[in-house]
Amino acid sequence: MIKAFQNAFKIPELRKRLIFTGLLLIVYRLGAHITLPGIDDVALEAFFQQLMERGGNVIGFIDLFSGGAFSQMTIFALGIQPYISASIIMQLLGVIVPSLEKLSREPDGRKKMTQYTRYGTVLLSIIQGITISIVLRNPENITGQAGEIVRDPNLWWHFLVVLTLTAGTSFVMWLGEQITERGIGQGISLIITVGIIAGLPGGVTTVFNNLFTRPEFGILQLALLAGLIIVAVMGTVFITLSVRKIPVQYGRQIRGRRVIGGQSTHLPLRVNAAGMIPIIFAITLIQFPTTALSFLPRDWGWVTGAQALIDTGTPLWLTLYALLIIGFTYFYTAVQINPIQMAEDLQKYGGFIPGIRAGKQTADYINTTLTRITLPGAIFLAAIAVIPIMITGYLQIGSMVDGASILIVVGVVLDTMSQIESYLTVRHYEGFLKDRKLKGRRR
Repeated sequence: MIKAFQNAFKIPELRKRLIFTGLLLIVYRLGAHITLPGIDDVALEAFFQQLMERGGNVIGFIDLFSGGAFSQMTIFALGIQPYISASIIMQLLGVIVPSLEKLSREPDGRKKMTQYTRYGTVLLSIIQGITISIVLRNPENITGQAGEIVRDPNLWWHFLVVLTLTAGTSFVMWLGEQITERGIGQGISLIITVGIIAGLPGGVTTVFNNLFTRPEFGILQLALLAGLIIVAVMGTVFITLSVRKIPVQYGRQIRGRRVIGGQSTHLPLRVNAAGMIPIIFAITLIQFPTTALSFLPRDWGWVTGAQALIDTGTPLWLTLYALLIIGFTYFYTAVQINPIQMAEDLQKYGGFIPGIRAGKQTADYINTTLTRITLPGAIFLAAIAVIPIMITGYLQIGSMVDGASILIVVGVVLDTMSQIESYLTVRHYEGFLKDRKLKGRRR
């Protein structure tokens, strides 16, 4: 692997892309430490400590995607979250709205859909920016305790905060697009990954503090934690690279003096076609009741009972969380992959699956195969999200081991390494795996 990285810098084009990507990621991390104007850092830290105690999982999840910028209220506090939300909304609308579905199939339709996503990102950033400015001005409405976070909360300050947060998200979105176009790897995913990695030292520090300060946390618990991380990473790599290959045969066509077609290929169906999106959907939906209850007066008896029943880590909460992930995995896979369209495209270009009649039978076969292979992918997503919560809850070490984080980091690293390896193999250099390539596995 070290030799592969050395060879990467010997290729001029790849070296430029790697340096360009590294510089833009450094710019992003620098911006993640520039606090919004007029903020009292000490009061802000106390406010977030109270907020984490009352509805910390949603806040922690948002802070995860912003690389810690949200809890520090920097100019990149919203991070790339509005862009992700806008992308998901546009993908769902592309299935529901016929005009958008038709637009996505046109030659320039993807560019227009991307432009609509950018507009949606700005709109969501403005809405979230207004909400954040109101919360920062009146923190006692959320935590119930008086405190002044903003030194001079006038109308100009509200405008400046909304403008800064919107511009920050737009700039982060631009950085991601530039990395994708002129750098190496998928820019948006790399930005999220860098933010997650930035929080790793704090998690390691927490573990070692527990090792030396808590008598019940010993070498056995540390080994259990390390084993959990290793198994989670190995499982993520396996599921991410797993592909079900459906054989496809193209019939021969004679055009003039040329014979076109006749070759055999395959139709790859990924076991985890939904990626980490189901986890995002599930955590957002399941934490909504908990967060809503945390804002109600605690002297109401039924509020305390409901919170205890659906609190994070309870058996009911874990069961609902796992079921939501499995359900959203099937839903988002159906949004991403259209078996009817795939069957039509195969028939249009003279392709067919051996033993399956073209048309509806081909679509049914693809749909059945996709349904079967999605089940292990959905169960894996549920397991990688639920099991770390159970283990870290048992060890009482916070949320250092997060399934979504592992899934994102491993997936992005594999994708980036695959792109680098493609440059190396074209120039006849060895890749990261000797005598092998980073590719999908046959299931």
